[in-house]
Amino acid sequence: MLKNILASFLILFTGVAGAQTIASFEVELPKQTQELEIPVSVFLDNITFFSDTLLSLVEVRGNKTLPVPFQIKQGDQRSMHWLVKPGVQKRMYQLLTLPPGKFNNVSAINHDGTLTIQSDNKNLLRYHHKIVEAPAGANPDYRRSAFIHPLWTPHGQELTRIQPPDHYHHYGIWNPWTHVLFEKDTIDFWNIADKKGTVRFAAFPLVVNGPVFAEFKALHEHIAFKKDGSEKVALMEVQTIRVYIPSRDYYIVDITSQLNCASESEVKLLEYRYGGLGWRTTEFWDNKNSEVITSEGKDRKAADGSKARWCIVQGALPNDYGGAVMMSYPANYNHPEPLRIWPENQYNRGDMFANFSPTKDKDWLLEPGKSYVLRYRLVVFNGKFTKEKAEAGWQNFATPPVVKIVKK
Repeated sequence: MLKNILASFLILFTGVAGAQTIASFEVELPKQTQELEIPVSVFLDNITFFSDTLLSLVEVRGNKTLPVPFQIKQGDQRSMHWLVKPGVQKRMYQLLTLPPGKFNNVSAINHDGTLTIQSDNKNLLRYHHKIVEAPAGANPDYRRSAFIHPLWTPHGQELTRIQPPDHYHHYGIWNPWTHVLFEKDTIDFWNIADKKGTVRFAAFPLVVNGPVFAEFKALHEHIAFKKDGSEKVALMEVQTIRVYIPSRDYYIVDITSQLNCASESEVKLLEYRYGGLGWRTTEFWDNKNSEVITSEGKDRKAADGSKARWCIVQGALPNDYGGAVMMSYPANYNHPEPLRIWPENQYNRGDMFANFSPTKDKDWLLEPGKSYVLRYRLVVFNGKFTKEKAEAGWQNFATPPVVKIVKK
């Protein structure tokens, strides 16, 4: 640890004495207002063969160099990731042969059927891989796994709710499909008490911790209940969740779902008013203390059925204010995506439910042997989010800044 602290001290106060510069990078931020950190990355395979433990990243500001937390991800191509802070439009970085400094980590803690993402001992997101039983007195078929709850704000308030009495099948943030044609049967993976289908966690192919993000891949099986009483996996999904290290009042969550037919049978996701990525929000919100703002300028009264690139859902919390921006990636099916937003009079008090539903107005055929990908970004925050900040954040998600290699 002392070695890492001394390395950071040398970088900050004496420049890069004794270190070899492997590569220099330039990142030019877009001209729109920048208030959020931006995830960027660069492939390293053609740059360096040094061990990851012998590398440091610094930002060059005039005659000063500042240590930057970075994370190297192994895979088909070795890549380096970091967050660009808002402010100066053009940023310069150097990759050095110097042991990295000591930075806080984002960690995935596996305990008692859950995987919890933490940073600085604060919980950010919890994923349930063990089946959660239905509430006492409810139909036991409401049990399920493979969902996020709680999603916490940076200040620690819960933004999600599970098993509310009006919809026992609502599970925080989850993504089943409601109206599905599979082998001549119509399957419902959403209304699980109907016993037509469900979604189950199967495995963790990957769990990663680091100073920039924690990430895990969860394998989900979308299971059809056949009329003869048997079960068959219709759809395989690999859901990748990446949580970036938080700033003081916000953090970024990237959710990617890769869908594949599980057999030689096609799967048709039929047009229906909801299905896909859903969010049952905190019970603290109603039609008087919360609001919806979409990329097309719609409020809660007009959002349902409209299409959007992003959607802010925010409201009052105990002694605070906060929420999340849901962002849809341009390559997603039927983008900009239709929204399912509960009307203001839902269950008298106006409970909130928000859903990107790509099949709200048309079918989606999934064919065997092909992969289909949906990508979303959540910016989870305390305080009040503006439409300008949401638009700038979506632009950075849709077209992140390019990292230019200016010197090897």
